Amino acid sequence: MRIGMNELVVVLLIVVIVFGPTQIPKLTRMMGKSVKQFKAGLDEADRENKEQNAEE
Repeated sequence: MRIGMNELVVVLLIVVIVFGPTQIPKLTRMMGKSVKQFKAGLDEADRENKEQNAEE
């Protein structure tokens, strides 16, 4: 299933209507921070698994 240009435009229009153009930069910053924290959590869990496997 692919997302075409028309579908992407419709989704972006809905986002602008729902959140308003002033809130979109705040939302993108929050999403960026969330992704960064998620990646950091994955890295930490990976490190802990490697340490645990090394002890065994």
